[in-house]
Order: sequence, then structure tokens, then C-alpha cells
Amino acid sequence: MSRKPSFANLRDRQATIRASTPSTGPVAASPKGATSREGRKQIAGFFTPEMSFAMHVLARRQGRSLQALMAEAFNDVLRKHGESPIGD
Repeated sequence: MSRKPSFANLRDRQATIRASTPSTGPVAASPKGATSREGRKQIAGFFTPEMSFAMHVLARRQGRSLQALMAEAFNDVLRKHGESPIGD
């Protein structure tokens, strides 16, 4: 049984191609990140594939983003432990 190719392989190949291609001139400074992320910090975690799937399905069924569901869950945890919910 053959394995599907990893997208990481494509990323590595693109990086090699970009590094070997000479620059045609000065490159304009790109923004550091999306403006919608300004003033925000990332919170990440590692979960089982089953948890990931369940959360993505729930988000899809409710027509909400995974980030919105995570914010709701974090606010619920804050309330449970006597802290004020923060919002989004």
C-alpha cells in the first residue's frame, strides 16, 4: 500500500526553488501578519484526532468557526473557576 505524499514535501520543494531563483529586484516589506490578528496572542494545544474531528464537525453544524467554539469553551472554563469571561 502506498502512502499519500505529504504537503510538507511540497513546502520544502517550494523553499528550495525560491532559494535557487535569483531575485529580480527589491521586494516590498510585507506586513508581519494579518491585521485581524493585531493585539491577539495564539493559544495552541495538541488533541486526539477524534477530538479534532468532533470539534470541526460541531463548528460546521453550527456555522461557526473553530476559534469561536474555542473562545466559548475558554470562557466556560474561566466561569467554572470563578474568573470573569473575557469574550472573543
